[in-house]
Amino acid sequence: MTHPDGDVGTPRSPRSAAAPFPLKSRHIPLPEVRPLPAPPRKLWRIVGPGIVAAGVGLSSGEFILWPYIASQAGLVFLWGAVAGVVTQWFLNMEIERYTLATGETAMTGFNRYWRHWGAVLAALTYAANLWPGWSTSSATMLSYVFGGDPTVIAVGLLLLIGAILTLAPVVYTALERLLFVKVALIGGFFVLAVIFAVKAASWRELPQAVTHFGQFPSELGVAVLMGALAYAGAGGGQNLCQSNWIRDKGFGMGHYAPRLTSPVTGKKRAASPASSASSSAAGYVFVPEGENLVRWKRWWRFANLEQGLTFGLTTILTIVLASLLAHSTLFGTEGLANDVGFVQKEGEALRAQVGGWFGVLFWLIGAFSLFSAATGIVDYTSRLAADVLKSTYLRSSRVAESRLYFWLVWGLVAIGVSVLALGLDQPLVLLVVSACVAGLMMFVYSGLLLFLNRKALPAPLKVRGYRVAALVWAIGLFGVLSVLTVRQQIVDLFG
Repeated sequence: MTHPDGDVGTPRSPRSAAAPFPLKSRHIPLPEVRPLPAPPRKLWRIVGPGIVAAGVGLSSGEFILWPYIASQAGLVFLWGAVAGVVTQWFLNMEIERYTLATGETAMTGFNRYWRHWGAVLAALTYAANLWPGWSTSSATMLSYVFGGDPTVIAVGLLLLIGAILTLAPVVYTALERLLFVKVALIGGFFVLAVIFAVKAASWRELPQAVTHFGQFPSELGVAVLMGALAYAGAGGGQNLCQSNWIRDKGFGMGHYAPRLTSPVTGKKRAASPASSASSSAAGYVFVPEGENLVRWKRWWRFANLEQGLTFGLTTILTIVLASLLAHSTLFGTEGLANDVGFVQKEGEALRAQVGGWFGVLFWLIGAFSLFSAATGIVDYTSRLAADVLKSTYLRSSRVAESRLYFWLVWGLVAIGVSVLALGLDQPLVLLVVSACVAGLMMFVYSGLLLFLNRKALPAPLKVRGYRVAALVWAIGLFGVLSVLTVRQQIVDLFG
């Protein structure tokens, strides 16, 4: 058999995979052993998953929560944004480590040790994202510019999201292009903001983010600040989907895995030419020695750099610039709400200070940002569920993962449209669950990642040193956040 990198050899049986990787096979078959593909010479060609992560993560937190904090407490807490993004960078890299090495998602890896971990995490992701909040916020911002009923606009946006995700021949490619456009537009907007709107006084306040490191502005409450710190950039199920996105991009052993395609417009199986359609293996691993280890080190360096420069740097810059803009326009203004109404006030202030055109541009950029974030949220929620169903519960079924994804996307869209059409308010129980679930999820999978990447990978690949310390920090951070959030919800319900 000739492998894609030119190596010639005999494929090993799935049972032989136990030698290089100590993976459990009670619930999921062992992977097939193949050579680790070489990274492309022009690495910029595979930049993308970090931009997708940043683009999906740049949503209400960056346009509402962090600017709201800046308007109320100044810029003293921006250190929290850096700490939160760095924490999530470490989490994302441990999620990527497992997929780079095995071609499996982290959810599949968790399921090797308890069959239902993936189902639990997917269910929690649904609980957090079932309500169409990002779509309605985007529609509300569009109504500031064009008028009209936000509910009707939101329904149209949900249908558009469903069409984008299920009619694109390769889903990841469409999502990546959409989010590249989003990041470029946000970047262009903030260039204009720096020129026309951010005041010198705000720039002078910026060093307080460093001089006040570790301090919390108590007037906003610990729960709000801890939530902002923990969810800066992404949060909840989005981090877990980093596995799926780098696999679709062809990183590492994900090169051999098929990509999600549209059942309507895509090919039946859009995979690497080396993918084995007849293989019963769940993933693909390599013998960690010789040329494979050389290639692994190159993949690992590139993955860290790609994630740091795209997800990390893009997210931090966006939070800082959005906070500077809010500080320049609304600092000291009383009675502001921590919801989409804050964006209306900020747009009105920008119209008064800079000109009508700039306030309108702000609302349009915000609406597109939240719309594209909503597209990413529907994608990763459906993608995680489809992966869990196909890899664990429906392995013997003839139903393809792309078909499952198709129906899960439209199911989520249908729920959102039904909610909006019926004029329902978010049920209290779902509101409480949504508030509690992200921190709880991240607490759980931070621990699972530490276990998985120590237990399931061979010595040259496993997590060690300061990265172990970073995972322990994440477990502590999200554990504390979960306790604080649950306690606050109990007080709100029964206090």
